[in-house]
Amino acid sequence: MKAVTPSVAPLPMHIAASAAPVIPRDRILRLPDVERITGLKKSTIYALAKDKESNFPRQIHIHRRLTGWSEAAVLTWVQSRLQEGGVQ
Repeated sequence: MKAVTPSVAPLPMHIAASAAPVIPRDRILRLPDVERITGLKKSTIYALAKDKESNFPRQIHIHRRLTGWSEAAVLTWVQSRLQEGGVQ
């Protein structure tokens, strides 16, 4: 039997050129979510975020008294910790 490969027609030039660039999806996590994802408590998270030598993600200031963290940055930090094998 002969394999049938579906053909995909390219987009017309006017459609392809006008398509908006794809922006990666990210969310702003609040402290309870960061605690749950990292397994760290509030005081440790704030200490790591404040430490300039730490590679923990910095807070995002949403409003005057409202902060959060980038979900992508927190997940990347967790993965880097797993690859490093934890504290050296």
